[in-house]
Amino acid sequence: MKLGRIIELSHPLIPSKEHFKLEVKNFDVTEVLPHVKHSRNVWYILSEVTFCSHVGTHIEFPYHHLKNGLDAYRFPLKKLVGEGVVLNFSHKKANEAITLDELKAYDKNIKTGDIVLIRTDFDRFFYTDHWEDQPYIDPKGIKWLIDKGISCLGTDAPGLEVPGTDYQPNHTILFQNNIPMIESMTNLSSLTKERFIIVILPLPLEGSDASPVRIVAIE
Repeated sequence: MKLGRIIELSHPLIPSKEHFKLEVKNFDVTEVLPHVKHSRNVWYILSEVTFCSHVGTHIEFPYHHLKNGLDAYRFPLKKLVGEGVVLNFSHKKANEAITLDELKAYDKNIKTGDIVLIRTDFDRFFYTDHWEDQPYIDPKGIKWLIDKGISCLGTDAPGLEVPGTDYQPNHTILFQNNIPMIESMTNLSSLTKERFIIVILPLPLEGSDASPVRIVAIE
């Protein structure tokens, strides 16, 4: 079966470069499982990984802001695998709004159930001191996307939240409508098709608000 062109949309997880906690410790298997024997010349290790749920490219679920919201374990995968569409806002600057009218220019491109990706090209700052720089979506635009029936919203920026607020309006209204948000994606500029198949696979972590995630697009 020919899948087509596969594009990686997740940053690699590099402990020394991450902005959130990520630690990887390696042990010889006998340190963890003494009953397991192996020859001295055999490389046989186990890794212990400790990480923040928002490390790297990650997906945030309703439980992030809603006490009774779905977590990483319970959120349905059927909303995370399907047709995707990328909206190009790479001309936007840090702290500049993506307006309702600018989103409406893509009205005919967005279908019910789509996974919508907002391209900003701010992923180029991911490992720098400017990693938190980002444009944002006007809350009226978020409401319009919800009314369009999208299943998930993602971006290559570190977020799309309104700056200077203390109540996370964009996150909250998305989660109230059971729509997760993906932050810090990468390579959206490598997509050559407007529409594609996208596969988002979070770790099924019970009780977790978010999960680092591996995402691929298939053109």
